[in-house]
Amino acid sequence: MTENEPLGLVRLDDTDLTVAKTEDDVRGLTVVGSDGEEIGKVHALFVDADERRVRLLDVESGGLLGLGAEHRLIPVDAVVQVSDEQVTIGRSRAEIAKAPGYDPDLEELKPADDLNDLYGYYGMTPFWTPGYRYPGFPFR
Repeated sequence: MTENEPLGLVRLDDTDLTVAKTEDDVRGLTVVGSDGEEIGKVHALFVDADERRVRLLDVESGGLLGLGAEHRLIPVDAVVQVSDEQVTIGRSRAEIAKAPGYDPDLEELKPADDLNDLYGYYGMTPFWTPGYRYPGFPFR
């Protein structure tokens, strides 16, 4: 990967990869902000196919039976805690609501553009830059 072009991010469900330990799979868990307010549920995981690490959570909120739901991509670097019931993000619900949106049905994830904006919004070092240190997700 180059500094400007993180490649190889795929939705875990679209691969033959699996989470090493079943208990570490956070899909379906409730996501809460640092203020304790519910944000939504982990809908999908984006993994770096080259390094086989989870890089982003696709968090779904609202809607009815998946219709009209909003999606937010959250870097795993923003995760501060994972329990059996929930994933806690180190930002408030209001902050996450203002993060760049993501429509999995209409948009293809464009790493160079979308991810630079996303990591910039969260004020985090992107995983493709030199010196990046993986946070050890899922922190159990």
